[in-house]
Amino acid sequence: MQDTNEIPRILIVEDDADINRLLCRILKKSGYCPEQAFSGTEARLLLGTGSYDLIILDLMLPGMTGEELLDNIRKEQNLSVPVLILSAKGSLEDRVGLLLEGADDYLTKPFEPEEVAARVCALLRRCGRTRQDGAAGKETQAYTVRNLTVYPEARQVMVKGREIPLTGHEFDILLLLIHNPDKVYSRENLYEQVWKGGYYGEDNTVNVHVSNIRKKLAKADPDEEYIQTVWGIGFKIRGLVAGDSL
Repeated sequence: MQDTNEIPRILIVEDDADINRLLCRILKKSGYCPEQAFSGTEARLLLGTGSYDLIILDLMLPGMTGEELLDNIRKEQNLSVPVLILSAKGSLEDRVGLLLEGADDYLTKPFEPEEVAARVCALLRRCGRTRQDGAAGKETQAYTVRNLTVYPEARQVMVKGREIPLTGHEFDILLLLIHNPDKVYSRENLYEQVWKGGYYGEDNTVNVHVSNIRKKLAKADPDEEYIQTVWGIGFKIRGLVAGDSL
């Protein structure tokens, strides 16, 4: 692990050049220092010559596969560096197997850039590594309603201590609602502010996204209803109760 005053170094192990470049852009935008490897063998060599704060690892790699590299990292090199699997393999068996073998998190392709950034931020925070730049102080800003907390800078959502993965648009909707609790947003308001475009009455996009957010929050906290429908008008974060904070 490096000095906490340095920018976290992240190794991207991905053989698809376009995806590798996209991940680099996401990480640079988030304030990290990414390095690229295009095969498992290349990544193993880099890990033998330098230290990294996190690894983003594809599975279907030329030469040494992602599964073999993970095994090498944990058993031969005995490294505790967090590993985020990013793979098109999305079966429950794949996810559970890799997590049991030493992966710290698992994200399937295709992915939302915002979710990659949030997962990386969460993993680094978990192991005590955060960006030490001018934006660091902003990461403490949060909006809380009962068991739900939203961190705007990290684009992270927590319910009862558990991180809830949202897509980019889902996060933007939830942030808008929790930023102004008890304010009712029409479907037109939400569409225009989140999608930055004109709303057409027959478009069901907002309803679908709100429904997805509700399902994800309910899975983590089934006893609470956070987003309330105001019939004929739109949606709002369900009214605050004693003990809530903003």
